Amino acid sequence: MAEKKSDVLVDIHEVSTNTTDSQNKSEFNEKEHDRPKVQAFSVENLREKAIARLESGLHKDLDDLRDMGPAMEYLFDQMMTISEEEAVVILENAIDYHNDDENFPEETLRKIKKLALGEEEYGTDHEDYVLDLMLEATLIHFHSPYPEVRAICDPMDDPTLPVETIRAYFLGIVWVGIGAFINELFSWRQPSLKLKSTAIQLLIFPCGKFLAKVLPDWGFVLFGTRYTLNPGPWSMKEQMLATLMTNVGATSSNFMSYVLVMRLERFFGQKWATFGFVFLLNFSTQFFGFGLGGLLRRWVVYPAKAVWPSLLPTLMLNRTLLIKENGRPINGWRVSRYKFFWIVLIGIFLYYWLPGYAFTALSNFNWMTWISPTNTKLAIITGSGLGLGFNPWTSFDWGVIGYSTPLNIPFFSQLNRYIGMLFAAVMIVVLYWKNYKWSAYIPINTNTLYNNVGTKYNASRIVNDDLTLNLDNYKNYSPPFISLGYLTYYGSEFTMFTLSFVYVFITEWRRIKDALVGFYTSIVNRKASNYDLYDDALSRHMAKYPEVPDWWYMILLVLSLVFGIVACQAYPTNTPFWSVIVIIVICIVLLIPSAIIYSVTGYELGFNDIGIIVGGYMIPEHAIANMICRVYGWNVDAQAESFIGDQKLAHYAKIPPRAMFRAQLLAVFIQVFITIAATETAISSIPDLCSTTQADKFYCTFPNALFTATLVWGVIGPRRTFTTLYPMLQWAFLIGALAAVPCWYIRKRWMKYFKYFNPTLFLSGMTRFESSYNLSYYTPGVEAGFLFMYYIRRRYLAWWTKYTYVLTSALSAGVAFSAILIFVSVQVTKTTLTWWGNTVSSSGVDGAKVGHLLTLGEGEYFGPTSWE
Repeated sequence: MAEKKSDVLVDIHEVSTNTTDSQNKSEFNEKEHDRPKVQAFSVENLREKAIARLESGLHKDLDDLRDMGPAMEYLFDQMMTISEEEAVVILENAIDYHNDDENFPEETLRKIKKLALGEEEYGTDHEDYVLDLMLEATLIHFHSPYPEVRAICDPMDDPTLPVETIRAYFLGIVWVGIGAFINELFSWRQPSLKLKSTAIQLLIFPCGKFLAKVLPDWGFVLFGTRYTLNPGPWSMKEQMLATLMTNVGATSSNFMSYVLVMRLERFFGQKWATFGFVFLLNFSTQFFGFGLGGLLRRWVVYPAKAVWPSLLPTLMLNRTLLIKENGRPINGWRVSRYKFFWIVLIGIFLYYWLPGYAFTALSNFNWMTWISPTNTKLAIITGSGLGLGFNPWTSFDWGVIGYSTPLNIPFFSQLNRYIGMLFAAVMIVVLYWKNYKWSAYIPINTNTLYNNVGTKYNASRIVNDDLTLNLDNYKNYSPPFISLGYLTYYGSEFTMFTLSFVYVFITEWRRIKDALVGFYTSIVNRKASNYDLYDDALSRHMAKYPEVPDWWYMILLVLSLVFGIVACQAYPTNTPFWSVIVIIVICIVLLIPSAIIYSVTGYELGFNDIGIIVGGYMIPEHAIANMICRVYGWNVDAQAESFIGDQKLAHYAKIPPRAMFRAQLLAVFIQVFITIAATETAISSIPDLCSTTQADKFYCTFPNALFTATLVWGVIGPRRTFTTLYPMLQWAFLIGALAAVPCWYIRKRWMKYFKYFNPTLFLSGMTRFESSYNLSYYTPGVEAGFLFMYYIRRRYLAWWTKYTYVLTSALSAGVAFSAILIFVSVQVTKTTLTWWGNTVSSSGVDGAKVGHLLTLGEGEYFGPTSWE
């Protein structure tokens, strides 16, 4: 388990950074390993003292180790294999690597800095110093310094556990199909209904146990390996493989909204966009993201800093379902994770009937507008529908509270985005009351496009039959106006594009450089292993399995590109093939910083709008071409980050890389067809689809936003929009690029005060005023995040590591199951419950989402007198 891969004990951080400092570190050859190890104690004495100190609570940063069971025995064994000198080197390398790491526990960093300086600086007797030194070094080198990672994976691996079994693939295929169909169909509903990973895991688990019980041990031998229907008990690796298939095929993002915008008469009404075109484009974008994700492994899978906090509950739930606990009390709690999970799930399943059906005011708790329901100004400031959502508590519905996944995202990340959102909200209020860019004549925060008399923009008046701009009609009609919330979204996003690129390349240059060197090495030497550059515990375990060669992923990239070019050229898209290549190249460049930020903070930035801006310049006045540029700009990026996140989960679960590749490949292929089927079902079966009055709430929030963006940036184009209406937006790109260096310098110079400030996340928070979302969707989440991810984590670490991820999984699964049951039982049958608790939230101007600060007189209009 703990074999050295070279004659030298080298920490992952020393190898991966490859700096002069690390080369000057002390190295230990094989002869030095022969000397006696920790001489201060006998083996038994060291183990007993370590257990006693952990039980006493003296190590607050290691409090979670009290519940690790067999893993602790393994770590104690490994602790005997290193010397004091080696432990110091491990800590010195960790300090160098993690000094600016927001996820690395601050208390642990302070402690290991003192330990690395020596016994005198640490301030304890020799025995305590040696013991603390060995404990910290052992965790870093043989497990993980992150409590959240220690909570979801073991420091050892059992390569004999079954993984790629027939039953695992069968269940993966079944639930990819079911999950992809349901999630795609209900993604256009507001609020959307989604079978998340947690819900699907719960459905896979009993199916796997059932198959393990009833299937016979029938099999065959192929290339010396026996494949059987029933290799024994349902294993955690089988559960994880099936889960990862459904993550890829059912819960990852797939940009199918463009099909609705192209096909529906209320949008562009292009009947030629049938199965052939959609299949080619879907296949191209999905598999290109898959291939690109595979090539990103060196940046965001292998490095220890790439924690991927948003994905950790997935693995914790599988552990809860399949691994027995030792039953030791944690902070006074004896309830097992398994029992706790089901108590919470059943409780929230029953409770959700209140905010989800019987008392919907608990969900949309816009109580401040109830004081004066017809007061437009009050609704603009405090409302959840029309306004900005200034409200101390906006919901008692976990579907709203958990919208920003507050129980698995680090609190520093949540706070950065929330502060950015508050800053944007105050700025919006000030500018709105000043009627900046005529914004006070339209709602303050909406994704709907308006004309110069304050009504919805009629796109049919300015486009030709081929969806190009009719300039004369445009001159005689009106320029397009967007809300101040949407304007803030665009300005912040454009600034974020360039700032994140420059900022991440400065702050993470060593990681990016080493990954590029590793990629080049793998190309020139196909026998080289990616894991040779990494010596953390996870990489040492994964090095036992054959890797996926980079050229496998590169073949997918080429094939995907060919499919995309065929789709653009064989159908009347007006999209030259070179424009797709330009968008893809830009996405690849931006994806590296985006994926790095996602892997550390848990938030996906998304660069979907870069496609429509660049597309608007490359192919002006063409709606469909612009939308296809956005499909590539968004889907390739989102899919790549989704695939690479699942590869990190496989890394944590120690799933063989080639098994993961085959499972992902199959899942994506199935998803391509299932999502097309779901889209066709929606178009043919849901009446009044994408209308704001659709009976079953299939309002299509994002397709409407896509339609708006396509008109602004595609038909009218960024040149007209920038120069005539909103010229300040074009400066946002330059501002972002210039601001990155000062932000980096300030954080580096005053690390003590700005360690947890991230300018990219701050700007990302400012982009949250988009598609009618506002503070009401995030305020209760950041409050829940403070309680669990800051207060409880710091005060009760053992409880936090044992229960928090289980809690968020149970809440999400319970709400998902309850929402689906409510929909199919009472909403589809139009069984309504009419009383004050279900009408008060929607009875005023906030519920109607219609209202603005200024009004026009008869025959008046706002905006410029000439807009061409």
